[in-house]
Amino acid sequence: MQPFFSELANKTVIVTGGSKGIGKDIAITFAKLNANVVISGRSEKALNEALGELRTYNERCIAFQGDMSNISIVKNLIDTAASEFGTVDVLVNNAGINIAKPALDVTEEDWDTVLDLNLKSAFFASQAAAKYMQYKKSGKIINIASQMAFVGYYKRAAYCSSKGGLVQLTKALAVEWAKLGIKVNAVAPTFVETEFTEKMFEDEAFKKDVESRILLEGLSKPQDVSGAVLFLASDLANFVTGETLKVDGGWTSI
Repeated sequence: MQPFFSELANKTVIVTGGSKGIGKDIAITFAKLNANVVISGRSEKALNEALGELRTYNERCIAFQGDMSNISIVKNLIDTAASEFGTVDVLVNNAGINIAKPALDVTEEDWDTVLDLNLKSAFFASQAAAKYMQYKKSGKIINIASQMAFVGYYKRAAYCSSKGGLVQLTKALAVEWAKLGIKVNAVAPTFVETEFTEKMFEDEAFKKDVESRILLEGLSKPQDVSGAVLFLASDLANFVTGETLKVDGGWTSI
């Protein structure tokens, strides 16, 4: 019997927003399993640092700089991965943003910024990846959604809308692409301890409110999300599609 997840060795895995935070931890998780990982991000410095870490586990990893809100760059990312490694096996749509404002203050630019990155780019990245996956009649697409797809929260009108849309997009693509052998699923984390949320939690009232809504003790760690992604990308989840796996410590159970 082969070790769990050994089937991911030499697979091509793309992680958008893979230079920091949750995305970086996901990318490292796959690199440790000897997958060929392609990460994208905006910051050249952060990408180079992350790539250095990835290559300590597998030299066959590359970084791609660009704004995933730009659809031509999104398509170029997928094409580059396919050209470099000959295939696209797993796509993790992780790149995302939130502009925290009361709903009365949200501008059209704010709305478009959030929806373009969190939802629009995920669709077009999935479309570009599926065009390669269909030829092998196999592939895994995993969208990083949020518990905010299922509950409302303060200063997150655009964010909740984008993540709710991502959950529905996951279902729609799963239905349409099942015949192509492509499984489409999502992971919905709660607030995760990263460099992005560290500044948020300097607000003690906000941190206390968040912790009061999580049934399990403490805050989520990046590896909690990576574990869920790994499961969905592996052969263990070959009969799972159209699902969103919540990693929210019980928040949405209340």
